[in-house]
Amino acid sequence: MELTPDRLARQLAAEPLRPAWLVAGTENLLVLEAADEIRKAARAQGIDEREVHDMEGRDPDWDGLSASIHAPSLFANRRLVEVRLPTGKPGVAGSKMICEICAELPADVVLLVIANDWSRSHSGKWSEAIGRVGHSCIAWPIKPHELNGWVERRLRSRALKATPDAVARLAQRVEGNLLAAAQEIDKLALLAASGGEQTLDVQAMDALVSDSARFDVFRLVDAALNGHPVQVSRMLAGLRAEGEAVPALLGMVAKELMTLAALSRARNLAAEFKAQRVWDSKQAMYMRALKRHSPERWQQFVADVGAVDRIAKGRVRLGEESADAWLQLERVLLAVADKSALALLAS
Repeated sequence: MELTPDRLARQLAAEPLRPAWLVAGTENLLVLEAADEIRKAARAQGIDEREVHDMEGRDPDWDGLSASIHAPSLFANRRLVEVRLPTGKPGVAGSKMICEICAELPADVVLLVIANDWSRSHSGKWSEAIGRVGHSCIAWPIKPHELNGWVERRLRSRALKATPDAVARLAQRVEGNLLAAAQEIDKLALLAASGGEQTLDVQAMDALVSDSARFDVFRLVDAALNGHPVQVSRMLAGLRAEGEAVPALLGMVAKELMTLAALSRARNLAAEFKAQRVWDSKQAMYMRALKRHSPERWQQFVADVGAVDRIAKGRVRLGEESADAWLQLERVLLAVADKSALALLAS
């Protein structure tokens, strides 16, 4: 059965913990919270032992996973075995092994597979094998028209009430960033517990919630790497309106583009992720970006940002005298986000 994150807690409360689970999606907050719900249910049913197996790189140890699952536990009657699959693709060997494990899953094991990238094309025999003995919980991306409903449900789960206009205002401010929304709602819950507003209107929301439309450079770069050109333009406009200076943004932008350039040339991507200290939760985003451009293009992006830096600091080259640093930075990031925008860099 395929569950949504919203339905997961009810399903866990309605039946004993199933022996196998798949939690997958690109919404990292929802994936993390769904996995936590399963861990919590496991603890409630006396499953205190937990093993974690990271299956990444070109040669993941699937035989080691199988041996561990079929080895008797020395310390507990039951154990939770987590398999972390950042790409959502176990490969031929991994798919076969997961099918075999699910077909003969020991009674003392609950299997939890966590994938940080997911689409319909990711599913296969291995995910179907998990579904036959357990459940799948897929955290599909929250669409813009769904965000208000998600915010309202999140508020209710924290015993908060808000008018529809207040819900819309919070959704507008977080600009689709679920983690930012969750943090703001948790803060609102604390304020309410200490005597703050119980039913929030637009004015109360404005007074209590920090303006997440003050887009920081981290979210700006993430929007570009995730392929969201509209968000890139809006975030840059917000930063410019707040008086930010282009040189203050370029350090992080250049760092991320140099990381992508190094990753694009790597023969062992998993090893390069570690060398570049890219968090597991962000690897799927980097991989999507890498598919968009060639190694040569990523290297050129680094040079393009260097040109933006010279313009911003007044150290222009011949032909750059009339260039606008904000416009040039927007062109670079739009090209990163959308391959069709590369023509802007030549204009």
